[in-house]
Amino acid sequence: MPNADRDRLKTTFDEVAETYDHARPSYPEQVFVDLITLAKLPPGAHLLEIGCGTGRTTLPLARRGFAITCVELGENLAAVARRNLSAFPEVRVVVAPFETWDAGGETFDLVYAAASWHWLDPDIRYRKAAALLKPGGSLAIINGGHAFPTDADCFFFEIQDVYRELGMEPKGEQWPPPLPEDVPDMREEIEATGVFTDFESRRYVWETMYTAEEYIALLNTFSGHIALDPDKREYLYRHVRDRINARPDASVRRHWLAILNLVRKR
Repeated sequence: MPNADRDRLKTTFDEVAETYDHARPSYPEQVFVDLITLAKLPPGAHLLEIGCGTGRTTLPLARRGFAITCVELGENLAAVARRNLSAFPEVRVVVAPFETWDAGGETFDLVYAAASWHWLDPDIRYRKAAALLKPGGSLAIINGGHAFPTDADCFFFEIQDVYRELGMEPKGEQWPPPLPEDVPDMREEIEATGVFTDFESRRYVWETMYTAEEYIALLNTFSGHIALDPDKREYLYRHVRDRINARPDASVRRHWLAILNLVRKR
């Protein structure tokens, strides 16, 4: 993604902080069990989360008693995160771009990012994450998104005619997308940095049912839809709403994929 597009789109989520908080799905509990095990986190470990959003990925780790510093770019997202995490005094949320944030010499047992790593400057992110880790500390990146297993809901293939009409074809992406088991992990990219070792990954697929309004709320948390011209967005959502409501159960089944990529600082 060109730098200008990345810098523009990564700020759009802050416009819809409350919608983001209730519409985005939570990761399966097994993600956090595996993360703690693979990173060999001791009780009370100090973690750094990059791009915490509204704290949805922070909460499962805060409940386990970890001290967490969250660096979030958006003021509105950070405000919702502070509200959601107010019961955990060992968690603090700071508003800053990760690339320029000053940790004041503090280092961490784990640096992690969930669905935010690709928004960071690729020339800075790995080097800075490594510098913020204690010797032997771990970096965890959770990526993924929409999954298309063999039994994926046909709605997502049928609605592509509206996206094409609006000029919203997946640019530079395979269509139809690969099966969840064929989506590559981040081993090659991470190992190319030369500063991390002992790569491990885990893969998770789950599904969620949405009504038309629930699914439109979800779409309103995606940068490309937030940035869409209002008339085009309304046209798209009208078709989404009508097609889902015309189904026998008035719902759509969406699969999600998450890939946990974990490495240790050399």
